[in-house]
Amino acid sequence: MKRQTGVGMIEVLITLFILSIGLLGVASMQFIGSFSNKDALSRTQAVMVAQQMSERLRASVVPSLSSDGFVVSNQYFEANNYNFSGLACPGNNPFQCFCLAIPAAVTDCQANTCTADQIAQFDAYQMSCAAVESNPNATISVTCDDKIAGDGDACSAGSIHSIVVSWPSVGWRDGAAGSARVENANCNAGGATGNDCVILQVGL
Repeated sequence: MKRQTGVGMIEVLITLFILSIGLLGVASMQFIGSFSNKDALSRTQAVMVAQQMSERLRASVVPSLSSDGFVVSNQYFEANNYNFSGLACPGNNPFQCFCLAIPAAVTDCQANTCTADQIAQFDAYQMSCAAVESNPNATISVTCDDKIAGDGDACSAGSIHSIVVSWPSVGWRDGAAGSARVENANCNAGGATGNDCVILQVGL
């Protein structure tokens, strides 16, 4: 019998099979990692925006005329001041549409002297820009659990202010057979679905 030399076809096929399984594992890790990295970036940006919004609230406090303590302008809780409400964008990138230049409908409080209401509206505009800078689908809202209903303050002294930065979140399991997405009700108010969010509660 002649001495066998080289590699037979069976050995080559087995090697390719084992190699392909390893490469599929690497591809799967990259696929899952891309979702995780995107979500981590959105969450990091949302935390920064919420923190900055809380600092602006604290910097804008004034003594309440209705009760003892400090409050902020009611315009901070006007939903239409956030997320470029009422402004039309010809593209799908709100940061490029509204944030590269201040819209005429927004008073520039960096270049002009503003009232407390105008400062609140300008803060809402700037924070909306900060929210969409890295994620064009992100939104921000500021609400209040008002302790004293019926007074002149939308958020009475001692009330809790809630800052919510939310964004559509798609996980790698979404759409997979047998997977069920657990919705966070705090991130999906008003019938929304598929959102993740960061919530920061502030007492002044």
